[in-house]
Amino acid sequence: MIVKDMPESIYHAHSALSSTGARMLLPEFKGSPKKFEWAQSHRRTSRAFDVGHAVHAKVLGVGSGIITYPDEHLTPSGNPSTKAATVLWAEEQHAAGLTVVSPDDAGRVDAMAEAVLKHETAGPLFEVAEFREVSAFAEIDGVPVRARFDALSGETRNGVYAVDLKTTDDATNQGFTRSVNKWGYVVQEAHYRDVYKASEGHGINDFSFVCVEKSGPFEVAVITLEPYWVAMGHAKAARARQVFRECTETGIWPGYDPARQTLTAPAYAVIEHEMEYEQGEIHV
Repeated sequence: MIVKDMPESIYHAHSALSSTGARMLLPEFKGSPKKFEWAQSHRRTSRAFDVGHAVHAKVLGVGSGIITYPDEHLTPSGNPSTKAATVLWAEEQHAAGLTVVSPDDAGRVDAMAEAVLKHETAGPLFEVAEFREVSAFAEIDGVPVRARFDALSGETRNGVYAVDLKTTDDATNQGFTRSVNKWGYVVQEAHYRDVYKASEGHGINDFSFVCVEKSGPFEVAVITLEPYWVAMGHAKAARARQVFRECTETGIWPGYDPARQTLTAPAYAVIEHEMEYEQGEIHV
């Protein structure tokens, strides 16, 4: 089922498995079932999270409103205060559905959004994928699943387009490769594709990540992931669904293995050691 106007708060309160939840269940993304269960009642907020949320709202033209910290909640350097009164004020704004940013961050948000919308490749993608914050729900492998697309097209002569907007410190190919591995974006894409296909009976034809750097000159890159890499993501997403189903059925959400662990030296460490110490010459 595709829902185009679902409020963000209602979507995030839904119990179906999301791509964020799927990654939180997997150890390769620092996850565990115990962490997943804990996160269900502990909302994550941070200054970086708020900036990213604000950029999404500016680019997509939908979502929560943006409010800046007033002067009385700023330090002399212009950063949000860490005092209890400021923390309470920010929590109240979040509870009201607002995204809170500092005045300096608000300027960066505007610059990042402008860079994306004026980009020769990214801008037109958002015109093709004209629907914003689209929610999809389905059932896969007996597991209720959900996905929320930043931008999604209807049926076009070239199929269905999906766009996911990312704020990042490094939008180069090498930098975003590291982000994909660290944050599991390949699992996100695979999960989104799986949910859409289960919901609509056919797949997404084109999935793009639009990446914008968080510091000037706010470089933008449009990136797609190769099919083999996405296939790896599909396998990981399926594993996450299996773990979710088993934990839901048993009511047991285990943490890390309590037994003593023995680590094996990774291949790169062995190669570096052999090059440095086993070539007949020791470098100091």
